[in-house]
Amino acid sequence: MGLTRRGGLKAALGTAFGGVINTALPGTAGAQSRAETLRQVMGGTINTLDATTPGATREAFGAGMAIYDRLASFGRKQADGVWTFDFDNIRGELADKIDRSADGRAFTFHLRQGATWHDGTPVTAADVKWSLDRAVSAKSLSAAQVATGSLTKPDQFRIAGDHAVEVMLDKPDRLALANLCTALSPMINSTLAKKHATADDPWAQAWLKENTAAGGAYMVESHRPGQQTILRRHDAWKGGADGKPSFFRRIIVQTVPEAATRANLLERGDADLSIDLQASDISALQARGKVKLVAIPQTNGFTGIVFNTRVAPFDNVKVRQAIAAALPYDDMYKAALFGRGRTLFGADWSEAPSSAFPQKLPLRTDLAQAKALLAEADMASGFSTTFAFAAGAAATAEPAAALIKEALAKIGIDVSIQKMPDAQMTTMAVERRLAFFIESGTAWLPAPDYFIRTYFSGDQRWNFSGYKNAELDSLVQAARFETDAAKYDAACRRMITIVAQEKPTLMLWQPNQDAVMAPNMEGFTYWFHRQVDYRDLRRA
Repeated sequence: MGLTRRGGLKAALGTAFGGVINTALPGTAGAQSRAETLRQVMGGTINTLDATTPGATREAFGAGMAIYDRLASFGRKQADGVWTFDFDNIRGELADKIDRSADGRAFTFHLRQGATWHDGTPVTAADVKWSLDRAVSAKSLSAAQVATGSLTKPDQFRIAGDHAVEVMLDKPDRLALANLCTALSPMINSTLAKKHATADDPWAQAWLKENTAAGGAYMVESHRPGQQTILRRHDAWKGGADGKPSFFRRIIVQTVPEAATRANLLERGDADLSIDLQASDISALQARGKVKLVAIPQTNGFTGIVFNTRVAPFDNVKVRQAIAAALPYDDMYKAALFGRGRTLFGADWSEAPSSAFPQKLPLRTDLAQAKALLAEADMASGFSTTFAFAAGAAATAEPAAALIKEALAKIGIDVSIQKMPDAQMTTMAVERRLAFFIESGTAWLPAPDYFIRTYFSGDQRWNFSGYKNAELDSLVQAARFETDAAKYDAACRRMITIVAQEKPTLMLWQPNQDAVMAPNMEGFTYWFHRQVDYRDLRRA
């Protein structure tokens, strides 16, 4: 068959996962169709076609970026042979020109001429206004996100002509424009969506979970949650950096739960791409030379050890510092990640040397210091505690947990390890019922003040440690509106110093985004949402 490599996809995926896929495209030969079809295998699922749906999976964010346009997009940059998103370079996407007022309080988006929705109707300023109103008004994931850029109410958005929309701010916010680049700010065909709205659901949220009203690079050809989603290229799309449609005509995204099976499919050439293989499998795959690996540290993410700072004994900074001094960082890094990532420990400073975040923090093993700090906390004889991790993270968390238990026993702390179902752990973490655990996070907008505000300030979900510090809280609230670059830099360095000293969370490392792909794949880019952007990819 010209449509598959050695017929492998039919045998391996068609039988096991619900039927054979016919990838033939009208008017094309089978070989050409296969060349222009991308098959991604993933462990997770695209559980909704509307990425703003509460409970949307990370995979749904990736799909949303391909299906819908946003007004703007981050650029891309290349370093050391790999591509990453460029947070400091924002360009138009559905807008082909963005004007910013001199005082930083208004943006005018001039829409791309000739832009159409998937149904062929023209994109209008009224559609954009409705989409922005929905982002701040619907009970979805969008409102909380865009509020971090001071976008909170519909009267901030004004139609300024047939092809122009103005966004207004009460005062300059460095994250306003960046928020309009994320998966939670999609531009929606309002005429189509409103046909499926109801009095109880004025924003058509129920309908958009399983249907689309979009105009992005790809249309949904079929969607079976938990199994597969097939996307077809929108040939009229001109939203890319080069103003041309994407390379791949069709994208087939399939859920294959077992990582070993995904690895095998890639090595046999029956799939083209996977970004969620086990770290333990990567080196062997690379050594056999049948696939290409693009390894990029998750520059806007981290894995850390979290202390619940609102319960004893972890409300005592000396206890947190003692544990930090006892841990075997290098051993944990090698056991958990096989050295695949970027470390965030091992620095030697007392005041943050730069405003970059995350950066290497002064975390070092010193058992004598650990014991002294426990004594200062009136706990020289130690204590007992439980260390938790989610079952879904067991491949990396379990070996780290064993080393934590062993290390803390040396200073008199008896650790019981608790492996928990993912949903249970999430609930207990949100309710502050976990005392000591391992967790990961990603800041979609990797500005240092946003990162620290998200993970170390406020009474909200992502402040894993429940940390409260009056000075830090004041600094993060002011920094987002600071227009003086030197003052902003100084505020961020002070915030980082506080986190390093008080240790509410021990930031350990940034795991690699290990993208394993067919040797002829090009253009893979690491994006803030840690998913594949199909628009970047091509086959050599």
